[in-house]
Amino acid sequence: MDIVEARKFADLWVAAWNAHDLDAVLEHFTEDALFTSPVAAAILPETKGVLRGKAAIRAYWAFGLEKIQDLHFEVIDVYTGLNTLVIHYRNHTGGLVNEVLQINAEGLVIRGDGTYLVADAAGVSGVRTVQS
Repeated sequence: MDIVEARKFADLWVAAWNAHDLDAVLEHFTEDALFTSPVAAAILPETKGVLRGKAAIRAYWAFGLEKIQDLHFEVIDVYTGLNTLVIHYRNHTGGLVNEVLQINAEGLVIRGDGTYLVADAAGVSGVRTVQS
């Protein structure tokens, strides 16, 4: 993926998240995509942070959108590798996050990893505050 494609992907990604349009976010994922997140591990401990398939990813993100009404992201930068895209962004709490996405030949995400700068990813995401 070249940088122009990566920035276009990131623009669509952030617009979909900021509109809270889960269908638009997920249209870029394969049905059998895998997503890992320390936030998922904290709020859905039975998953151990690993979400397998678009349905599981949808359920997790729908929960987040329900709990965090003011969720919005600001893309700081975008990085590319051979088949990898990294979206570096600031979330609604000011926390820095990287979404590391592995892309297949059709341009769809087959694996994603939410990565955080701090140990308390759930706290930085605002989920713990909302659940408290």
